[in-house]
Amino acid sequence: EAKQAKKPKEEWDPLLKEMLALKVEYKAKTGQEYGPNKEEKKPKGNDSQEASDKNKEKRAKKAAEKAAKEEKKRKQREERERIQREKLEKLKSAANEDWSHVFGDAPMIQSATKSEEGVNRWTRIEALSKEMEGKKVLVRGFLHTARGVGKGAFVLIRSSLYTVQCVAFESKDIPSAMIKYMNGVPVESIVDVYGTLTVPANPVEGATQSEVEVQVEKFHCVHKATAAMPFQMEDACRPDLVKETDVGAYDHEANASAEGGRVGQETRLDHRWIDLRTPANQSIFRVQSMVCTLFREYLLSQNFMEIHTPKLLSGASEGGADVFTLDYFGKPACLSMSPQLHKQMAAACGGFERVFEIGPVFRAENSNTRRHLCEFTGLDLEMAIVEHYDEVLDVLGDLFVYIFDGLTEKCGQEIQRVKEQHGFEDLKYLKKTLKIDYATGCKLLREAGVDQGDYDDLSTENEKKLGDIVREKYDTDFFIMDKYPLDVRPFYTMPDPNNPKLSNSYDVFIRGQEILSGAQRVHEPELIEERARAWGIEVETIASYVDSFRNGALPHGGGGIGLERVVMLYLGLPNIRKSSMFPRDPRRISP
Repeated sequence: EAKQAKKPKEEWDPLLKEMLALKVEYKAKTGQEYGPNKEEKKPKGNDSQEASDKNKEKRAKKAAEKAAKEEKKRKQREERERIQREKLEKLKSAANEDWSHVFGDAPMIQSATKSEEGVNRWTRIEALSKEMEGKKVLVRGFLHTARGVGKGAFVLIRSSLYTVQCVAFESKDIPSAMIKYMNGVPVESIVDVYGTLTVPANPVEGATQSEVEVQVEKFHCVHKATAAMPFQMEDACRPDLVKETDVGAYDHEANASAEGGRVGQETRLDHRWIDLRTPANQSIFRVQSMVCTLFREYLLSQNFMEIHTPKLLSGASEGGADVFTLDYFGKPACLSMSPQLHKQMAAACGGFERVFEIGPVFRAENSNTRRHLCEFTGLDLEMAIVEHYDEVLDVLGDLFVYIFDGLTEKCGQEIQRVKEQHGFEDLKYLKKTLKIDYATGCKLLREAGVDQGDYDDLSTENEKKLGDIVREKYDTDFFIMDKYPLDVRPFYTMPDPNNPKLSNSYDVFIRGQEILSGAQRVHEPELIEERARAWGIEVETIASYVDSFRNGALPHGGGGIGLERVVMLYLGLPNIRKSSMFPRDPRRISP
């Protein structure tokens, strides 16, 4: 009351302290707080203390909903905890178990051990077929692609031209760590995959072995690709956007890059060991290998013998200046630009009569074109003739028909893979090879409006034009043309007996480009010397060659074929660098 009356503190403060002290004393004696019991407190009025029935119902409903939510959260929490416990237990079990026999990096292969089955443990990817369904297989190849889907891994394994899809999903036998490992191995690494071959419901797109896939049980990396890829294999395999010309100059800088996600030619050649892995390149060089095989097969069947001539010479092979020179123990020497002189010595002078060679040829020509190389592989042949150089032409015509027929029969799949990236039309050729003379060729050009004299050398452009004319007129991309002007042929070419301005020489063409140059050779020493002087060649520099004909020599003829150019033109490629595994041109001498 004193406080409410706002009396001075001096009047009511002593009373307040006395009262508080009495309350403390009361609690000490009774153990209870001084004042009325809480139960006895006067309830609030009806309006504030009692809720309406409607409010009670709402609160009850909210309480029930809240309880239900809490129960749901509790169950969800318990389920998460259960899953987490199982996962931890699984990981703990996986961690304690050694999975190296199932997946991981394989030990380096150092030929330390050899299994009883040996190479037969592995199955070639190209051999995988639906007839092998259910069989356990072990395959090795490049990891072409890898993608993770949920708890699974899909990988594409590539070996040469062939690919197969391999699939794995997390299970009691496939730990999650294995799925992660499969998806993490760098592309182009070498891997071994073991599993069961199955037949999927639908063909596997993007795999050559589309009717099967491997259900992976073991996955090991034999050798891991550690360097960054200079380009992606998918980009290197893309089809050409446009068809390039196959004649004219080659611009190295312009070919360093390409549009549309493609890879430039120079970039490919800088990293040729990767570029060679594409299906098109795998096919190109299998075709090239088959050309050599068929060349050798046919000539052996015609009583030819394979020889090997030296590539180190004391002078130019054909008396020309475009040779690579070197020091040979203090003496000047050069690399052979043709096996011409030695195969003549073997066939005509050495008595072997029919010889051939497959070997390197070197030309120091600063020609930056789409069809020239400084080093290429020569397919050379030389044979004795009885009465006419047509005997050689008959062999050449039948030889190429044998090669073309053989490629069609044995390389159909490779040819198709090249077409997929570098589209081209199949080569047209006649079973009886077309032969025209030089004058006829010049006449065909003139009739088409081309200025071409009978004794003028053919330009590259006119050769291409003549090829188009012959294809239109005779329905063939392959033909032989003989009786070239003597002035445009090498010194050892036999002159035409009926026209001193012409020669017993010939070229062979594919798609309007020359792939072989040959002739009947001069076998009389005096005429060889005469022709050499006409070319400005000092006879002393070819003395050993001329002397080889002084002890009797068979009349003979032959020719030299450029392997890379044959493959380039047969497959309709726009650049000879595509048909040379490691090309050498005036600007490139590596890798």
